[in-house]
Amino acid sequence: MPAQSKIEAVENLTAKLKEAKAMVFVDYKGISVNEDTELRKTAREAGVEYFVAKNRLMKIALKSVGVDTDFDDLLEGTTSFAIGYEDGVAPSKLIFDFGKKTKDKLVIKGGMLSGDRVDAATVEALAKLPSRDELLGQIAYGLLSPVRMLAVGLSNLADKQAEGASVE
Repeated sequence: MPAQSKIEAVENLTAKLKEAKAMVFVDYKGISVNEDTELRKTAREAGVEYFVAKNRLMKIALKSVGVDTDFDDLLEGTTSFAIGYEDGVAPSKLIFDFGKKTKDKLVIKGGMLSGDRVDAATVEALAKLPSRDELLGQIAYGLLSPVRMLAVGLSNLADKQAEGASVE
């Protein structure tokens, strides 16, 4: 019979997985305690939960939330997890950027996006996308640009008409 602490750990992981939009599986071998502390602080600021859990317990939790995809190869060796609850891209960005900062001590194994498995290349591609705020800014600029150009054109036309009226 499993220990009560393990049952509670699986229930806790299951609750996290039900709320998660995205999760990144990370090999954290070689990271120092100071780097780990900095990563956890950065993760909290970014709205990402970064933690280490036993691979076997994560497998059980994945099955309990109905994930049919096989994650066994990702759940081997030293594995930590970065979960994004509101922003599906934030965990990818966090781990990718921090991995570059620590000279690739953090290695992205793969990820899960909306319950589907994604490979490490997809996680890195997501990390290179602009943030949600940057994308919204680009959309706003794109929408306002034609209006601004129309206003400038009308202003120039009004100035020319005003000059023509004052010359006569």
